[in-house]
Amino acid sequence: MALRFVAKDEKSGVNGSPTVFVDEETSDLVLQGWKIDSDTQADCLAFGPIPDHETVVRIPARMVKAIREACDVAERREFR
Repeated sequence: MALRFVAKDEKSGVNGSPTVFVDEETSDLVLQGWKIDSDTQADCLAFGPIPDHETVVRIPARMVKAIREACDVAERREFR
């Protein structure tokens, strides 16, 4: 898997997270984010279980532009 770096949250400092990537082979988005709290997890579980092979992360709203850019990258790669 080759990840293309798109952006890192500029307010996260040197330890840097959240981060947005695009998998260059599959065009999947790969998101690194903050662990969710128990209240958020409970809200998510109201819609169904979170399988053991999945997780939920929180990405700040200020990263929307980076996620849009990642979507554009993924779309361009997907339709080549």
